Amino acid sequence: MNLRPPFDAIRGWLIDMDGVLYRGHSPLPAATSFIQTLQRRQRPFLFLTNNATKTPQQICQRLADMDIHVPASAIFTSALATTAALQQQAPPPRRVLIIGGDGLRSALQETGYQIVHNAEQAQWVITGLDQHVSYEQLGEATLAIRGGCPWLATNPDRTWPGERGDLPGAGALIALLEAASDRHPTIIGKPEPGIFRQALDLLGVAAAEAVMVGDRLSTDIRGGQRAGLRTICTLTGVTTSAQAQAFSPPPDWIIPDLRALLESAAW
Repeated sequence: MNLRPPFDAIRGWLIDMDGVLYRGHSPLPAATSFIQTLQRRQRPFLFLTNNATKTPQQICQRLADMDIHVPASAIFTSALATTAALQQQAPPPRRVLIIGGDGLRSALQETGYQIVHNAEQAQWVITGLDQHVSYEQLGEATLAIRGGCPWLATNPDRTWPGERGDLPGAGALIALLEAASDRHPTIIGKPEPGIFRQALDLLGVAAAEAVMVGDRLSTDIRGGQRAGLRTICTLTGVTTSAQAQAFSPPPDWIIPDLRALLESAAW
């Protein structure tokens, strides 16, 4: 396996966040230096995250606290991708029942969708990670889904990397709703190719000239491969070296952390 990416041939960078730039509220090694290097060298990049709980503005503030300063336009979340997908299928106004945080709620409302809270009013169900979800909310979503509402989900991540270890993610809530409704959602975020195509369009870069940097094999790496990108797996999140090497097909490059990219690159 080639351990040194051909940096001159990479025209665009898609970069995951949780497990790559930070874990919980703690920045990971060389995260700030790596992004500053991309900015200094004017290498186009976009943060591509399945995290739909925060708005781009909230994520920018979190990054700024780690001395990573980027505009909101550099953040592309699965909430934004899901809203764009919903617009194609059912333009606003529509009534949507959501399980999700500020990022998903804000993206839908700003686009013109009406958020409702009971199954009888809902025309669509949209689910993501909600760290404060109640049994009552899950019940309303179940009733709406069983009643025939189309169901979109932001991402299938069963866990996300917290500071103390892996915690339940959006995929865990999907599994609960699937068990309760006997239905399955349409997934919008990674590893589905659509979110990668949307991100590449924003960068103005072809898939063959881009790379996906992520920590999760089932979403970041598999999704990048399916979309035609080269892939870099960092071992600072949920994946071990043995798991990455055993993955089929394996990532193009496996690195311990972003510091390894800085040390290997002829910037």
